Amino acid sequence: MFSKSRINEPGPKKAEEETTKASETAPSKPATTQPPATPKAKPPASLLSADLVITGNLKTTGDVQIEGTVEGDIRAHLLTVGEGATVKGECIADDVVVNGRVIGRVRGIKVRLTSIARVEGDIIHKTIAIESGAHFEGSVQRQDDPLQGGAKGPLPTGAPAPAAKPAAKG
Repeated sequence: MFSKSRINEPGPKKAEEETTKASETAPSKPATTQPPATPKAKPPASLLSADLVITGNLKTTGDVQIEGTVEGDIRAHLLTVGEGATVKGECIADDVVVNGRVIGRVRGIKVRLTSIARVEGDIIHKTIAIESGAHFEGSVQRQDDPLQGGAKGPLPTGAPAPAAKPAAKG
């Protein structure tokens, strides 16, 4: 006979439907709000003091200033070899400034040897500056991308592998 429809029903259900529809049409907001991106201050260079002796490789994406002795390879963004410093190994960085002594290969986009620098090894660079008075023994080679390749790689395919020493019998 008579049937009730929802349209005719009073109250709370209708209010619930309206809030549900409103929440569906409202743009969703992310749960976490991120603060506006602010540039981070560049951290200062890592300083290896004059009394420090390191045996091993160093690798960073930041800047390094060597004042002590490092026996190993160094890879950094900016590498500064201090006046009293000695590095025995390969130096690889976007920018290399040598004030002290490097015994080994230097690879950098910009390489600078100051007047008090002593380098014994090859330099592979994109740009180079050698001040008057710098001591340098080795070869200089320009490459568009000096940071890639050229490292000790596998043997060429036609080269024989080094022979192993036989064990001593005793």
